[in-house]
Amino acid sequence: MVPPYDPGRIRPRTHLKFTFDASFPRQWHHNGLGSTHLWNGLNMLFPQGERFFVRSVNHYLDRLGDAPELRAQVKAFFTQEGKHAREHQAYIELLESQGYKLSGYMAAYQRVVWGFIDPYFPPPLRLAMTAALEHYTAVMSEQTLTLGVFADGHPAMQQLIEWHAAEEIEHKSVAFDVLRKVAPGYALRVAGLFMGTLSLFGLWLAASVTLLRQEPGLGWGGVLRELWRGHKKDPVLVRVLWKGLKQYLRPSFHPLQHDNLHLARAYLARFDEPGAEAA
Repeated sequence: MVPPYDPGRIRPRTHLKFTFDASFPRQWHHNGLGSTHLWNGLNMLFPQGERFFVRSVNHYLDRLGDAPELRAQVKAFFTQEGKHAREHQAYIELLESQGYKLSGYMAAYQRVVWGFIDPYFPPPLRLAMTAALEHYTAVMSEQTLTLGVFADGHPAMQQLIEWHAAEEIEHKSVAFDVLRKVAPGYALRVAGLFMGTLSLFGLWLAASVTLLRQEPGLGWGGVLRELWRGHKKDPVLVRVLWKGLKQYLRPSFHPLQHDNLHLARAYLARFDEPGAEAA
């Protein structure tokens, strides 16, 4: 059973700004370099990833004329994703200011997204990938808010990621609902899940390795040890991948069947009051 639409469920918060200054440490997670760069690597994916999601959904905007509530949620989704992209781009620029050389990886990443996937994958498959990746993000977001994943991290990073996670829960069904309306086949949904899984975890691993390889004194052996240590401290890859696959492969699946909006609203209430700002 899928709950009815709540027109006010998605609330863009464009007034927020998350500030990272020169005092922000290179190793900001208490679990060490592995955990720090696993999450830094994910941060590096967000700006282009969010733009890809918006473009994939926007392709079908003109086919939502008979679904005004969904169209309104799509517009709010665009605003939230645009804000996420800008805030995480600012964080990437901070990493570069700390001495990390990211231009090579970022150029390769953009070639994958904009030089291969976007021009050569048909629009329904791009939308199916977006719906699947939004599901993974929602699973990860719930764990972020309930398991204290960032409790051992720097407060500035904790606030950025938890805000992002809460808004991801708010709009977790938008891409899926567009897919269900314009191309509802199960085979397409599974194809999008398969391609999205390969893209997400492959690019995430490559980003994390790119960062770890630039840490003084870490050869390839050290990189692998740090990745394993980070994974043991927080086995997010297993938790998110396994749970996400089990849920999404169920033929009757819909994101709103799992009601966790209260988690997002409890966290975001502090930002929804007049004059509220990020710390």
